[in-house]
Amino acid sequence: MTILQIAALTATVLCVAIFTFYFIRIVKLGAPKDLSVKSGNVTKGVIYSGTGAMMPHHKESAYLHLPTYTMGIIFHIGIFIALLLYICSFFPFFTLWVQQYFWLHAILLIGFTISTSCGIALFAKRVIKKSLRQLSHLDDYFSSGLVVLFQLMTLLSLFSLYSPTITNCYYISAILLFVYMPIGKLKHLLYFFAARYHLGFFYGWRNVWPPKR
Repeated sequence: MTILQIAALTATVLCVAIFTFYFIRIVKLGAPKDLSVKSGNVTKGVIYSGTGAMMPHHKESAYLHLPTYTMGIIFHIGIFIALLLYICSFFPFFTLWVQQYFWLHAILLIGFTISTSCGIALFAKRVIKKSLRQLSHLDDYFSSGLVVLFQLMTLLSLFSLYSPTITNCYYISAILLFVYMPIGKLKHLLYFFAARYHLGFFYGWRNVWPPKR
């Protein structure tokens, strides 16, 4: 294991430890305290909050921007797969699989080409479009940029399986990502689910979610 791999693994362990602390703190807070009279089903509300309520036609304005919404979904799928591949990169057998099975290598290359392109397009839109610039601050650019960079380096490392330079840059991008993740808006990797739970609880308690047909 190289020095950069050790540094990346250390950054990952520290990131997971901090996120574990955040998670324990959320759990200790318990369920929301609602003093109103319960008239619905909280469980159904929470389930709907993470499923039907995420559909673009049930959001305030996402249905007006379906290409952007679709690119966001693809980009996020790419993020989770990139993180999975990052974990696998510490195991030699995975690299052998990618080298041995052409179909696996091809699928990964095509998939990350699409997801990385979506990420770059979304980042460019945030920079170019005035209305989005007004809603964005430095953390938005850092967070989005680091994730795009990590996906891009994942793609390049798949293109150049034998390049030490690309491999080193890949692990440097991972170090930057995992160091920044617990302190920037990328914390929403955890808080997103807590927020959806609270929304589902609130509207489920009041019998608003799931909506009546």
